[in-house]
Amino acid sequence: MKQEKWYSFLGLANRARKVISGEELVIKEVRKQSAKLVILSQDASENTTKKVQDKCAYYKVPIKYVSDRHRLGEAIGKEARVVIAIVDDGFAKKMSTMLD
Repeated sequence: MKQEKWYSFLGLANRARKVISGEELVIKEVRKQSAKLVILSQDASENTTKKVQDKCAYYKVPIKYVSDRHRLGEAIGKEARVVIAIVDDGFAKKMSTMLD
């Protein structure tokens, strides 16, 4: 049930246009420091994982992990997504507590 809550909440954040998906777009948001939380799929490639983790560490953006890319993409109504960013403080804080 806990997983279903984050899944639904992420869909809500997406409908509110507070979610950015795709590796390059997420990295861009992290650099601009508008990303408040990054969610990374655990089945991402080593290269993508390292790049996202390094950027998030440098810019001090919290990062959370979910099980697989298909579930992450499905939550926002798209195909498989490896990484997404939430660009709203309220959504990011709530999502962070849900994924702990």
